[in-house]
Amino acid sequence: MGAAKQTQTGKVGAPGVRVTLKRSPIGTPERHRLVLRGLGLRRIRQTAVHPDTPQVRGMILKVGYLLEVGKP
Repeated sequence: MGAAKQTQTGKVGAPGVRVTLKRSPIGTPERHRLVLRGLGLRRIRQTAVHPDTPQVRGMILKVGYLLEVGKP
């Protein structure tokens, strides 16, 4: 028997967004690297799942050129 998967908000089955770092942040502005760190992304091909909130969407828009975004 498998347990239900929880998102970072702790709600089972809550809608979220999956972000994967696809390009290197080398040569990007410092603020963009800080946004990636805030999203929990440090290495290329690393994936993180976040709740679909306006704050997270704004972070994704800021560094979207480095990311691949999808459903969890």
